[in-house]
Amino acid sequence: MTALVWAANALGWPVIHMTISFTALRIPSQTFARDTWVTAPRAWERDGNMYRNWFFIRRWKCLLPDGAPWLGGLTKKKLLNRNPDCISQLLIETRRAEIAHWLMLACLPFFFLWNPPWARWVMTIYALAANLPCILAQRYNRFLLRRIARAGRRIAVYL
Repeated sequence: MTALVWAANALGWPVIHMTISFTALRIPSQTFARDTWVTAPRAWERDGNMYRNWFFIRRWKCLLPDGAPWLGGLTKKKLLNRNPDCISQLLIETRRAEIAHWLMLACLPFFFLWNPPWARWVMTIYALAANLPCILAQRYNRFLLRRIARAGRRIAVYL
Protein backbone atom coordinates (compact mmCIF):
# COMPACT_ATOMS: atom_id res chain seq x y z
CA MET A 1 0.00 0.00 0.00
CA THR A 2 1.19 3.48 -0.80
CA ALA A 3 1.64 6.29 1.68
CA LEU A 4 -1.44 7.98 0.24
CA VAL A 5 -3.59 4.92 0.97
CA TRP A 6 -2.21 4.69 4.51
CA ALA A 7 -2.97 8.38 5.03
CA ALA A 8 -6.49 8.00 3.63
CA ASN A 9 -7.12 5.12 6.02
CA ALA A 10 -5.54 6.78 9.06
CA LEU A 11 -7.21 10.16 8.53
CA GLY A 12 -10.42 9.01 6.86
CA TRP A 13 -12.12 7.51 9.90
CA PRO A 14 -11.40 10.39 12.29
CA VAL A 15 -12.61 12.90 9.68
CA ILE A 16 -15.78 10.85 9.10
CA HIS A 17 -16.46 10.48 12.82
CA MET A 18 -15.94 14.16 13.57
CA THR A 19 -17.86 15.41 10.53
CA ILE A 20 -20.90 13.23 11.12
CA SER A 21 -20.87 13.93 14.87
CA PHE A 22 -20.53 17.68 14.38
CA THR A 23 -23.30 17.69 11.76
CA ALA A 24 -25.66 15.50 13.84
CA LEU A 25 -25.29 17.85 16.80
CA ARG A 26 -26.35 20.80 14.61
CA ILE A 27 -29.58 19.13 13.44
CA PRO A 28 -32.59 20.43 15.41
CA SER A 29 -33.68 18.20 18.29
CA GLN A 30 -37.23 17.99 16.93
CA THR A 31 -35.84 15.83 14.11
CA PHE A 32 -35.05 13.14 16.69
CA ALA A 33 -38.15 13.61 18.87
CA ARG A 34 -39.77 10.39 17.62
CA ASP A 35 -38.48 6.99 16.68
CA THR A 36 -37.90 6.32 13.01
CA TRP A 37 -37.69 2.98 11.26
CA VAL A 38 -34.01 2.86 12.24
CA THR A 39 -34.47 3.69 15.93
CA ALA A 40 -37.83 2.01 16.62
CA PRO A 41 -37.86 -0.78 19.21
CA ARG A 42 -38.04 -4.28 17.81
CA ALA A 43 -39.88 -7.25 19.35
CA TRP A 44 -36.68 -9.34 19.36
CA GLU A 45 -35.04 -6.76 21.66
CA ARG A 46 -37.47 -7.85 24.41
CA ASP A 47 -37.80 -4.40 25.98
CA GLY A 48 -34.00 -4.13 26.19
CA ASN A 49 -33.51 -7.42 28.04
CA MET A 50 -31.71 -8.88 25.03
CA TYR A 51 -28.90 -6.35 25.48
CA ARG A 52 -28.57 -7.08 29.17
CA ASN A 53 -28.80 -10.89 28.91
CA TRP A 54 -26.93 -11.61 25.67
CA PHE A 55 -24.42 -8.78 25.46
CA PHE A 56 -23.95 -8.09 29.21
CA ILE A 57 -24.09 -4.43 28.26
CA ARG A 58 -24.22 -3.13 31.82
CA ARG A 59 -20.68 -4.44 32.36
CA TRP A 60 -19.00 -2.59 29.51
CA LYS A 61 -21.14 0.34 28.34
CA CYS A 62 -19.51 2.62 30.93
CA LEU A 63 -16.20 2.10 29.08
CA LEU A 64 -17.51 3.68 25.86
CA PRO A 65 -16.50 7.28 25.20
CA ASP A 66 -19.19 9.93 24.87
CA GLY A 67 -17.96 12.26 22.15
CA ALA A 68 -20.95 14.62 22.21
CA PRO A 69 -19.64 16.88 25.02
CA TRP A 70 -16.39 17.37 23.08
CA LEU A 71 -18.40 18.98 20.29
CA GLY A 72 -20.88 20.94 22.40
CA GLY A 73 -23.52 18.21 22.79
CA LEU A 74 -25.28 16.77 25.81
CA THR A 75 -23.62 13.96 27.75
CA LYS A 76 -25.45 10.64 27.79
CA LYS A 77 -23.29 8.98 30.43
CA LYS A 78 -25.45 9.71 33.44
CA LEU A 79 -29.08 10.50 34.17
CA LEU A 80 -28.80 13.65 36.27
CA ASN A 81 -32.43 13.58 37.41
CA ARG A 82 -35.69 11.84 36.63
CA ASN A 83 -37.42 14.99 35.45
CA PRO A 84 -39.61 14.12 32.41
CA ASP A 85 -37.98 16.93 30.38
CA CYS A 86 -34.51 15.57 31.14
CA ILE A 87 -35.60 12.06 30.17
CA SER A 88 -37.17 13.35 26.94
CA GLN A 89 -33.96 15.18 26.04
CA LEU A 90 -31.87 12.09 26.71
CA LEU A 91 -34.19 10.01 24.53
CA ILE A 92 -33.61 12.52 21.74
CA GLU A 93 -29.86 12.38 22.24
CA THR A 94 -29.81 8.57 22.15
CA ARG A 95 -31.62 8.65 18.81
CA ARG A 96 -29.24 11.30 17.49
CA ALA A 97 -26.22 9.23 18.57
CA GLU A 98 -27.57 5.99 17.18
CA ILE A 99 -28.31 7.51 13.79
CA ALA A 100 -24.88 9.19 13.73
CA HIS A 101 -23.18 5.84 14.38
CA TRP A 102 -25.25 4.11 11.67
CA LEU A 103 -24.16 6.86 9.25
CA MET A 104 -20.52 6.38 10.25
CA LEU A 105 -20.83 2.65 9.64
CA ALA A 106 -22.45 3.36 6.26
CA CYS A 107 -19.22 5.10 5.17
CA LEU A 108 -17.33 1.79 5.21
CA PRO A 109 -17.82 1.06 1.47
CA PHE A 110 -15.80 4.18 0.60
CA PHE A 111 -12.72 2.49 2.06
CA PHE A 112 -13.25 -0.42 -0.32
CA LEU A 113 -12.51 1.89 -3.25
CA TRP A 114 -8.77 2.20 -2.59
CA ASN A 115 -7.88 -0.67 -0.26
CA PRO A 116 -6.68 -4.16 -1.15
CA PRO A 117 -8.85 -7.05 0.10
CA TRP A 118 -6.91 -7.65 3.32
CA ALA A 119 -7.19 -3.96 4.28
CA ARG A 120 -10.92 -4.02 3.55
CA TRP A 121 -11.24 -6.63 6.28
CA VAL A 122 -9.26 -4.43 8.66
CA MET A 123 -11.47 -1.44 7.83
CA THR A 124 -14.60 -3.55 8.33
CA ILE A 125 -13.44 -4.81 11.72
CA TYR A 126 -12.58 -1.26 12.79
CA ALA A 127 -15.92 0.16 11.59
CA LEU A 128 -17.90 -2.52 13.40
CA ALA A 129 -15.81 -2.28 16.59
CA ALA A 130 -16.05 1.51 16.68
CA ASN A 131 -19.78 1.80 15.98
CA LEU A 132 -21.76 -1.32 16.92
CA PRO A 133 -21.07 -1.11 20.69
CA CYS A 134 -22.23 2.52 20.64
CA ILE A 135 -25.38 1.63 18.70
CA LEU A 136 -26.16 -1.19 21.15
CA ALA A 137 -25.59 1.11 24.13
CA GLN A 138 -27.90 3.80 22.71
CA ARG A 139 -30.65 1.28 22.05
CA TYR A 140 -30.29 -0.21 25.53
CA ASN A 141 -30.29 3.25 27.14
CA ARG A 142 -33.46 4.16 25.28
CA PHE A 143 -35.26 1.10 26.68
CA LEU A 144 -33.99 1.99 30.14
CA LEU A 145 -35.13 5.61 29.84
CA ARG A 146 -38.56 4.52 28.63
CA ARG A 147 -38.90 2.27 31.68
CA ILE A 148 -37.90 5.12 33.98
CA ALA A 149 -40.40 7.44 32.26
CA ARG A 150 -43.21 4.87 32.63
CA ALA A 151 -42.38 4.34 36.30
CA GLY A 152 -42.33 8.10 36.87
CA ARG A 153 -45.77 8.47 35.35
CA ARG A 154 -47.14 5.72 37.59
CA ILE A 155 -45.59 7.37 40.65
CA ALA A 156 -46.99 10.76 39.64
CA VAL A 157 -50.47 9.25 39.31
CA TYR A 158 -50.35 7.80 42.83
CA LEU A 159 -49.09 11.03 44.46
